[in-house]
Amino acid sequence: MSSLFLGAAARDVLARYPVASHAAPAPLGNCGGFSGARLWRVRTQAGDLCLRAWPPSNPSPERLLSIQHLMKTARDAGLDVVPTVHTTHAGRTWTERAGRLWELTTWMPGCADFHDHPRPARLEAACTALAQLHLAWSAGISPSGPCPGVLRRLEKVRRWSTLLQSGWRPRFHEAERDPVTSWAERAWHCLGPRVTDVPHRLAPWLTRPVPLQPCLCDIWHDHVLFTGDRVTGLVDFGAIKLDHVAVDLARLLGSLIGDDAQQRSAGIQAYRRVKPLSADEEALVGVLDETGTVLAAANWLMWLYRDEKTFEDRAAVARRLAELVARIER
Repeated sequence: MSSLFLGAAARDVLARYPVASHAAPAPLGNCGGFSGARLWRVRTQAGDLCLRAWPPSNPSPERLLSIQHLMKTARDAGLDVVPTVHTTHAGRTWTERAGRLWELTTWMPGCADFHDHPRPARLEAACTALAQLHLAWSAGISPSGPCPGVLRRLEKVRRWSTLLQSGWRPRFHEAERDPVTSWAERAWHCLGPRVTDVPHRLAPWLTRPVPLQPCLCDIWHDHVLFTGDRVTGLVDFGAIKLDHVAVDLARLLGSLIGDDAQQRSAGIQAYRRVKPLSADEEALVGVLDETGTVLAAANWLMWLYRDEKTFEDRAAVARRLAELVARIER
């Protein structure tokens, strides 16, 4: 779908919102993301807003309402780092246009620049904000069971193994200026024994019940906005699932500080000051981070060379693969 067509759809969608009926959307593309969503910044007298067109056919209206309910729960608990969802003239929190669902939220201030300014205070602020969000979502009776993040990883290993047994091998692109190829080749050469080891690392957690609650499941560097040393925005709630909080801590810490054990400990301690975390749960954070890093690289190879998915920003894909490969090779 062309940018011009989506731009016209965006203007039509804004006309449905009383807070932005006459505003002009400024296109931001996918803001470095890989999901297929599109974003616009909307300047209004009430402040800047963010218009989001979700990827085609995902999520369903029911799932989007569930996501927005959790966002409201967090806002009602006093977490102003979570966007407010605006309503249309008809009182709905989403609308449909051009084969996509759309929503309008507050624009969250700050920049996703932790790697540019990796100060201890910022790491603690990020882990504290995550703990506060988890605490807001943990009200009521929480179910327990095997960690879904563990089960998802084991399913990814099964798919990867089945694919290799079928004889599949990635056919790397020969384009001279493709920044992805060299990192994809390095990922392929270092993955073999590491994927094989994943089930052994996860086996102790298969039958161990853990408390489950809503988790972000995709909280990483680019989704945490800072102003100075303060977290002033958490963005992109599209991957929310019922899981164990260690899944989010693993994803966040791995993307912010990689394999730095001292900083990892400091981040976990900041989290614990808000929400309790047992020694076993802390151990699970490390296991999920290490196995998730390996399987993320395998996923990228399947997306690129089996599914032949296209990504607008190949340089961003290359950077992501480079980060994964560097950690795996260490």
